[in-house]
Amino acid sequence: MNRLSALDASFLDVEDAVSHMHIGSVALFEGPALSYRELRGMIASRLPLVERYRQVAQPVAFSIGRPVWVDDAHFDLDYHLRRTALPEPGTESDLCVLVGRLMSEQLDRARPLWEMWVVEGLSGGRWALVSKTHHCLVDGVSASDLLTVILDREPIPAPEERDTWRPRRPPTAPELLIRSVAEDLTSPYQLVQSVRSAQHRVQHVRDAARGLLRMSGVLAPTPTTSLNGRVGQHRRWGWSRASLSDIKLIQRTMGGTVNDVVLASISGGFRDLLISRGESTDRVVRSLVPVSVRSPGEHGVYNNRVSAIFAELPVSVQDPAERLAAISAQMADLKSAKEAVAGEVLTSLGGFAPPMLLALGERLATRVSQHNVNTVTTNVPGPQHPLYAAGRRMIEAVGYVPLGGHVRLGVAIFSYDGALTFGVTGDYDTTSDMGVLCEGIERSLADLIALCPAQHEPKAGRTRRRAANAA
Repeated sequence: MNRLSALDASFLDVEDAVSHMHIGSVALFEGPALSYRELRGMIASRLPLVERYRQVAQPVAFSIGRPVWVDDAHFDLDYHLRRTALPEPGTESDLCVLVGRLMSEQLDRARPLWEMWVVEGLSGGRWALVSKTHHCLVDGVSASDLLTVILDREPIPAPEERDTWRPRRPPTAPELLIRSVAEDLTSPYQLVQSVRSAQHRVQHVRDAARGLLRMSGVLAPTPTTSLNGRVGQHRRWGWSRASLSDIKLIQRTMGGTVNDVVLASISGGFRDLLISRGESTDRVVRSLVPVSVRSPGEHGVYNNRVSAIFAELPVSVQDPAERLAAISAQMADLKSAKEAVAGEVLTSLGGFAPPMLLALGERLATRVSQHNVNTVTTNVPGPQHPLYAAGRRMIEAVGYVPLGGHVRLGVAIFSYDGALTFGVTGDYDTTSDMGVLCEGIERSLADLIALCPAQHEPKAGRTRRRAANAA
């Protein structure tokens, strides 16, 4: 019996009727869509590799302890696999509308927390695979790993895994309660042992302290903007495209990192959005940027190993080169201040707090911090080689980031096989102009490419811009 970590459990605790804490992806494939039989066979053959796909998060009575993962004795694969179709020829805007509606529905906590949808009828002989998985099960990086488990690296499907799974008897409510109390009693001892065994990590503690001092700066609220406010339960979704080769050319020519170029482009997109809304750009847009603290050897472990930094997107800077330079300097400063280390320490310490109080604290902390954060920006590196579903090549993949608190827009960056996509999630009622942000991201990239030595026609400029869900 595995208990959810404090961070994993927090994604259940902060979820409510309007803030649905599932992450997701939209993968586009070439060729005819998978039949239901093919889809079911593909997923069934991978179930032995992903234990969480057949488990539920069972709460403990009175919230005395964090929930535990237990086998679902009534697991039904057919419940989790769905098929739908767009009116042919389905456009990418049609797909955006559909994804927004699918992601607006909360996952059923009485079942394993995931769903997959095959979407047929997309123009150009394509089809899509839409997946949604609760954040308590995976973070962005482990979700990327999960994608490589479900799909094949070669056109010929991998051999099926031998499946001998039988659900284990779930613990009774009294058993869970007794185990939770016992764990709480031993936690102080475990903490002392951990401290003693970690004497050599003094530098890590110093780094965390420096980061905590820097993180205290986010307590200062940002100026009022339409980017924040009440959020409903329904979502809009759209995306922009870029090429990793273009982004790396910008990085080599103008300095910084690939991530700096990405954030500079997003900054330009938000600048365009604020201008189109008649709002002042004499400000910054503060973004929560999740950072993976997963070690190189931690692949195949499906849980959350993520910290965070707070980046201030310089939307006041008009010149694209100056905007990139400002982002690069800021991110280098955040890295030296060890802010992400501080975030990791904070989430780790949550494991020693009484879970009932931790749940209340997480809700309060989320509500407070969301008033001081304007958006969320995730950047997940995906596989740089083709993936296949029953012989069909995946053309591209786009991420979906959930919204919480008073944040109305979020951006999920995902790279795959030489391409990079920006999946934009918006609150349905307040972001009908989300297409301005999507187009602004691509325009900002094109402006940076134009400042680089002539190589070839910029790929960023050749891509078809994604019109966000405006229905």
